[in-house]
Amino acid sequence: MRFFNTEGPVRADKHYLLPPLQRWHLDEVLALIEGEKYFLLHAPRQTGKTSCLLALMAHLNREGRYRAVYANLEGAQAYRERIEPAMATIVTDIAMWASDGVGDTEAPALAREVLAQTPPGSALGVFLSRWCARLEAPLVLLLDEVDALVGDTLISLLRQLRAGYTKRPNAFPSSLVLCGVRDLRDYRIHSSAQQAVITGGSAFNIKAESLRLGDFSEAETRTLLQEHTQETGQVFTPEALQQVWTLTQGQPWLVNALAYQACFRSPEGRDRTRPIDAAMIEAAKEHLILNRVTHLDQLADKLREERVRRIIEPMLAGESLEQLPLSDLEYLTDLGLLRQRNGGGIEIANPIYREVLPRTLALVPQASLPSISPTWLDEQGQLDPEQLLAAFLDFWRQHGEPLLKSAPYHEIAPHLVLMAFLHRVVNGGGTLEREYAIGAGRMDLCLHYGAVTLGIELKVWRDGRPDPLSRGLGQLDGYLAGLGLDGGWLVLFDRRSAQPPIEERTGVDEALSPGGRRIQVIRA
Repeated sequence: MRFFNTEGPVRADKHYLLPPLQRWHLDEVLALIEGEKYFLLHAPRQTGKTSCLLALMAHLNREGRYRAVYANLEGAQAYRERIEPAMATIVTDIAMWASDGVGDTEAPALAREVLAQTPPGSALGVFLSRWCARLEAPLVLLLDEVDALVGDTLISLLRQLRAGYTKRPNAFPSSLVLCGVRDLRDYRIHSSAQQAVITGGSAFNIKAESLRLGDFSEAETRTLLQEHTQETGQVFTPEALQQVWTLTQGQPWLVNALAYQACFRSPEGRDRTRPIDAAMIEAAKEHLILNRVTHLDQLADKLREERVRRIIEPMLAGESLEQLPLSDLEYLTDLGLLRQRNGGGIEIANPIYREVLPRTLALVPQASLPSISPTWLDEQGQLDPEQLLAAFLDFWRQHGEPLLKSAPYHEIAPHLVLMAFLHRVVNGGGTLEREYAIGAGRMDLCLHYGAVTLGIELKVWRDGRPDPLSRGLGQLDGYLAGLGLDGGWLVLFDRRSAQPPIEERTGVDEALSPGGRRIQVIRA
């Protein structure tokens, strides 16, 4: 039985898969290898990079013109900038991968000999020279997880590879692939020895190309899902196929994870006579988010980085991105957090990531919430919007000020505290959806609980800006129209300086939107 893969490289005998070399333009790659080029492959985590490298190694070795060897360098990461043990690990690991992967049993002995006789700063270069000199075919070396290395260790690796470049193909790798999450331009190496930042481009200026492995197309996503149908007879409804694409935008791990949860983990999905429908895909999405699976947790962990915060914080607030370094945008794109729309603008890469980011940021305020009695429920256990409004106002007056300090992103602290409160409200009995975009000037929330749907718009009044009420009413009108609602909340957070305490300035009024909708205007 095969299944959808969410851990490690794909195997044709175990996993549904798209042939890896079809995803990576093979003709272009082979032309680079034929030209004895050194180049990069980069893509976000868990998109299939290692699978592509292993498939390329197998393809080249089958043809017989080259000796292709894959090696993962991640083992040297633990040594950080301690060059001697790090280089010893790299040389040893390359030799072991050669022995285990392609049967070159002499490589480990050569590695031990070189390490015993050669200083660490040149051990890799010497090993590669001696190794290539005795091979019968030109060596194509595929090095994975290169950007896991840091500082002086990474500098040493890149410079030894550059130093041996002119000796190829007889006494150095004929062609070389460096693989990682980031492009070479973002190998910003803080050298402790030189107290400076060295870019990857200056340390490795022999790069011919930088190839990026893309996400699945919509057609590829459907093809992968239909492998399950062909093998088991269990179909995906058209709505489910569309939902997988909509939620993931083809991000390979997300596609596999949603399908695996729906088809192999949920009780309904394990019944092969039952079609996989859109509701099951939606339930799978919620499972992945609520259980903070490793892929999403790693992604959310990046939110702590300052260069990530500089972009994600204004995006969540709906502000424009101004005077941001291009390198920051490129970094977030390489991580897979952002994508560029056809029109040229940037946005969060897919709806699941768009949901995960604010949820993650709201976790600390959510954990800091006091005990709250669910006074928003009526005697039948249904949500009462008027009681919910009263409960929020009471909560905000009592606890808003201290909870704002717990939010990790200061500029959107009110948004995060309100979302934390609403998560306590839904608490497994409903859902909370979010919409935000660069330059929109707002964040929209949609709360579903039983038969109740509540549309909420959040705006911030900052120093030097006009009262956002008028614009907010117009924006909320369009949002509510899309939801088919005739009323909602407009929450205006007053973040101007020298304002009275929260408990004094928090209140609610009623207003009509331009479309005649009844709006509760909450000033907080």
